[in-house]
Amino acid sequence: MKIENKDNYVILADEKDDIADFASFLEYQIPNKFKGQNVVLNLLDYTNLSLEQLLLLLKVSNLHRKTKHSFVIINKTINPDDIPYEMVVVPTIQEGEDIIGMEAIERDLGF
Repeated sequence: MKIENKDNYVILADEKDDIADFASFLEYQIPNKFKGQNVVLNLLDYTNLSLEQLLLLLKVSNLHRKTKHSFVIINKTINPDDIPYEMVVVPTIQEGEDIIGMEAIERDLGF
């Protein structure tokens, strides 16, 4: 796994090109190693990602977001209309940064 630390979030990316293994690995790593951090999951290298594969990340996304921290997935292959409302998926890192900023403001305002 590639890890890139930023000011208010961490970017994680898979190095093995196996989304099922990566999702399983993240279920253990996110609550332990990245607890208390906003997470951006860079899946731009997955140019043929299917909705079924994306849904493998739903559990870890929901668990992390319950801790009042952002969990944003970066990928541009899936139709945004098909993505469940519980997941935050955007096509660029910049948009991921923007989402983290907006969610931080919402949390500060008590939403």
